[in-house]
Amino acid sequence: MAVILTTPRSFAGCKKALELLQQAGHEVRVQKPEKPYAAKELCSVIQGVDAIIAGLDEINSEVIQAGSPTLKIIARNGAGYNNVDIEAARRHNVVVTVTPGANSIAVCELAFALMIGLSRKIHVMDAYIRDGQWTRVPGVELFGKTVGVIGTGAIGSELIKRCVAFGMKVLAYDLYPNQGLIDNYGVKYTELEQIYQESDYLSLHLPSSAQTQGMINADVISRMKKGACLINTARGDLIDENALFAALESGHLGGAGLDAFVHEPFTDERFFKLSNVIMTPHSGSYTAESVERTLVAAAEEVLRVLSNQKPLHAVG
Repeated sequence: MAVILTTPRSFAGCKKALELLQQAGHEVRVQKPEKPYAAKELCSVIQGVDAIIAGLDEINSEVIQAGSPTLKIIARNGAGYNNVDIEAARRHNVVVTVTPGANSIAVCELAFALMIGLSRKIHVMDAYIRDGQWTRVPGVELFGKTVGVIGTGAIGSELIKRCVAFGMKVLAYDLYPNQGLIDNYGVKYTELEQIYQESDYLSLHLPSSAQTQGMINADVISRMKKGACLINTARGDLIDENALFAALESGHLGGAGLDAFVHEPFTDERFFKLSNVIMTPHSGSYTAESVERTLVAAAEEVLRVLSNQKPLHAVG
């Protein structure tokens, strides 16, 4: 019997994932933190654990050291792993896995919802009604507009399909272009500069890395089409938030739909006063269907590693 620690709050409500682990004969320690664990907090609960199904917790070298020598796998409940010290995991022979594609529908639908919300100013009119005002605000249609999609993996690809269905023109950038998107959806892969200059909506679907951090900065924003809207359901540090605020306040950018921020919870009150911003609390993958798919996938990776099988989606 192995001891498995789970930190995503959603795990407690996922009967299927819990039963998978328990039926294999393992002890499951379900945590329900109010927010992702900081490293110091996680160190106090990870000792003697064989596996952890982790959310957005800070898993640095100290955490991995605290889990040694029993810790065998860190199964990320999602596709990103920038909060995990991959080098430290490698040094301690700890496998790190992710669940790519499990939440792609949920995240892409939120990105699309943010585009629609900004285009029709739904949040603005909702606020008017709640304030006792019957005020209509003119919006714009997505039909005929150009959307730039940076990163055409599982999430970006699904977003493109929906944009095409709404009659939008798609410009895309990816190191590995998807020929199926070109053949079946008329996607044009091009350089970032053309995307910045021509996109009415720009949606980011990239991991956080040394190459992508701060890629949407003041210089890039200055070259974006006036009135364009920026959508980020990926990682907060892709955007220079000070530059974004300045562009939104000045009106150079027409709006922003943000589900990811540099520091979370997000507390920058400057943004709270802007009517051209829609913000959600890093909830792109938070649908009932996505939660179950992702947690089950993470649990299955844990079972593979604990039974000495090769995981499907190891990183590092």
